[in-house]
Amino acid sequence: MDAALELGIGPDELAETGLDPLAAARGWKPATVALYSKVARYGGLALSRVATPEPDPPALDLRPLTQVRSDDPEHLRTVAWCALALAWPAPVGQFRSLRRDQVRASARRLLLTTDDGSWAAAGALTAWHAWEEVRSRFPALAQSPWVLPALRRGPGLDSRIGGRLSNQALQVTFTKHAMRTAQHLRATAAPSQREGVEGLALAYRELSYDSFRRLSLAAGAPPVSARGAVRAARSVIRTARTAGAPRLAG
Repeated sequence: MDAALELGIGPDELAETGLDPLAAARGWKPATVALYSKVARYGGLALSRVATPEPDPPALDLRPLTQVRSDDPEHLRTVAWCALALAWPAPVGQFRSLRRDQVRASARRLLLTTDDGSWAAAGALTAWHAWEEVRSRFPALAQSPWVLPALRRGPGLDSRIGGRLSNQALQVTFTKHAMRTAQHLRATAAPSQREGVEGLALAYRELSYDSFRRLSLAAGAPPVSARGAVRAARSVIRTARTAGAPRLAG
C-alpha cells in the first residue's frame, strides 16, 4: 500500500498494471513480488498469480551470515535472526512477532516454542548470547518483549525503540546484512579461497530472506508449518536432481 501511494497508483490502476511498477520503484526481488501479490489478492485486488521462485542456486553455504563480526547492535540482531532461522525457517511475519519468552537458552542449544511446536537450534547460542548481552546495555531494548526489536524510531507515530518492526524493515535489514557479509568475505578471503568466496559473495548480493529460508528448508531444516513441509520436500527433490552441479562454498 505504501509503495502504491508513493507512485500515486490506486487499486483500480494497480489491478491493471500489476506489481511491476511498484517492484521497479522499490527494487523488489521476485520472491518479494510473489509474496506481495498474495497479500494483495487476500485484500481483494484481482492480481494475476505470481509463482514463488525456487532458490537459485538450490544449495548455498549460509553459515557466514550467522557469524559474529562486531558488537554493533544491528549486526548482532540480524546474526541472531539468521542463526535461529537455520533451525526455525519461519517467514518474516512470524519472526516479527517472535517473543523473547518463546526462546530459552540451555547449556547446548536454544529451545524455541510456538503454538505450532518446539524447535532446537544447536548452533545459535553464540549469536544469541552476543545479541542478548548488547541489548541489555540499553533499557528500551532490554525491556522489549520482541526477539527482533526496533533499534531506532521510524517515521510512524507509534514507532519507538524496542517496538515491533515491520515486515519491510526486516526485509531491508536482511538485505543489508547479506551485502555487508559479501563485502566482508571479499575483504578477508585468502588468495587460495578467492574464487570460491567470490561466487558466494555474488550469491549473497542477490539473496533475500525468503530465499534464505527456502535454502534452509532445502538443507534439511524442519518445516515450521504444513505448507513449509510441502515446499521443503519439493526443494529436496530439486536439490537431488542437481546434485551433480557445483556447490558454492565459503
